[in-house]
Amino acid sequence: MKRTTFAALAPLALLVAACSSTPEPNEQDSAALCAAGQAPPGVFCAPPPAATVTVTSTATTTTPAATGATATSIPPLAAAAATPVMQGLALQEAPGMSPEGGPFAGQFQEGQTLEQDITISPGKCYTIVAVGLGIQELDMQLLTQPVPQVPPVMLAQDATTGPQATIGGKASGCWKNPTPLGAPGKVVLKATKGAGIAAAQVYVK
Repeated sequence: MKRTTFAALAPLALLVAACSSTPEPNEQDSAALCAAGQAPPGVFCAPPPAATVTVTSTATTTTPAATGATATSIPPLAAAAATPVMQGLALQEAPGMSPEGGPFAGQFQEGQTLEQDITISPGKCYTIVAVGLGIQELDMQLLTQPVPQVPPVMLAQDATTGPQATIGGKASGCWKNPTPLGAPGKVVLKATKGAGIAAAQVYVK
């Protein structure tokens, strides 16, 4: 009776021994099996971490350069280096004429202009001289002041090249107001090429 009981229990004992001899996978083995896509039954594999994408911006910020159209007006004393040259030019181009008001000057970047208001008197004759330092091409115009619905009219302009400009010089004679009426006008200096300072003076007789 007892032998029969042990014989019946023998297969069950072998099965228990076989199950107990199967090693439990440790964490490292489980991780390796998960990574290989071969997870054993009963082992939960965490989803792989999302890929981290690093975006490097290649955009550049462009700071616009300061390109104002109007030169910076400066006191004539600040352009004192140009005064002797301007006076020498006036002796050649405006002999016997008197200064009309004081000189005016500006600090220029290439392409910038500077305006100076003047009064064009009837019957008067005008010569305007200008000198630039550091400016390779200085241009000058004499214009009327704009009025409502009437744009400014160019009355005269220099025909010279280089850092000096003259309107109504010795070669052509001073510029004379062709009307018997006075009118507001303006002198416009332009640094067509180069940058630096420029000074100008109006002469009249």
